[in-house]
Amino acid sequence: MRKLYFLLPGTYGKFACGGLWAELKTLTLTQQICSADVVTYRQREKDKLFLDDLLREKNLDDVIFVVSWGFDVARLVAKLKQYNVVYHAHSAGYGFSLPSSIPIITVSRNTMGYWGQKAPNSLIYYLPNQISNEFQNLNIERDIDVLIQTRKSSTYLIQELIPDLQQQYQVKIVNSYVEDIAGLFNRAKVYLYDSAEYWALQGVTEGFGLQPMEALACGCQVFSSINGGLSDYLDPGFNCHKIAGYSKEYDVQRILTVLKSWKPSNLSEDFFAEYRTENIIQRLKVILDDLNNFYDHKMYYPPNIQDLTKLRLLTLNTQRIFSKLTQKIRIKDKG
Repeated sequence: MRKLYFLLPGTYGKFACGGLWAELKTLTLTQQICSADVVTYRQREKDKLFLDDLLREKNLDDVIFVVSWGFDVARLVAKLKQYNVVYHAHSAGYGFSLPSSIPIITVSRNTMGYWGQKAPNSLIYYLPNQISNEFQNLNIERDIDVLIQTRKSSTYLIQELIPDLQQQYQVKIVNSYVEDIAGLFNRAKVYLYDSAEYWALQGVTEGFGLQPMEALACGCQVFSSINGGLSDYLDPGFNCHKIAGYSKEYDVQRILTVLKSWKPSNLSEDFFAEYRTENIIQRLKVILDDLNNFYDHKMYYPPNIQDLTKLRLLTLNTQRIFSKLTQKIRIKDKG
């Protein structure tokens, strides 16, 4: 089995974010199956390989480069066109295209659908992000009525809804990194998450949305937006509530109703099984076997399925219109 190199701009400092932690988790899980390592390409780091140095090696046929940092993917793909590359897709909508020689592993079915349309000739797989076992309901006393993290939160949530809720309930606003986020979720009754505005401003989609999933696993009642990858698992009225629903007054009313008769979310562990370590590793084994077989094949066979380029779509559409016109003429002549 080929060795995997996970390409990251850096692993700390300005590159620290949810996407980085998710990618590093995937690396750790991969290391339970085969050899895998981090390679940085922007920030040189002690005890880590740097991409430009690695590419000076003569034989890299037995490795797979995993690219994931959305805004850098197009540039990295061009740089690595002679090597085995797989795209680990979190968010969607960056605007670049990929050749069929680059398989795509998506973290959500929402992103998988995007690439299924945009890259119909590529191998595409689904590997959801991992929810660690630390995220579970500890059944302890909850001293926080409403919990919110400012990062990715909408202007509406911060400036309008939260001030109203603070007048009646204990609201905790988190605006920095929290070491024990699972513990914090276990102290909260309601968790608010509204990322639609943030991702609209970024111009790409919510890749997965770990925080609402983690909050649900810890027993929180979740009020969330349903954009992007969140639509994979959030089901308003059944396992969550839709935030920003029609009016601020209606949001306040629904949140207060939940708090007055609060009880923890009662989702069974079966709901979370898809995202737990055991299932992720089993899926990863299948995907890695498939990838290795594909790269073996690619060494001897070129791609030969026509891509859906703009020119090909124009040609197909012209043929479709011509066929309809011909059929109408035939019907008219028969009449």
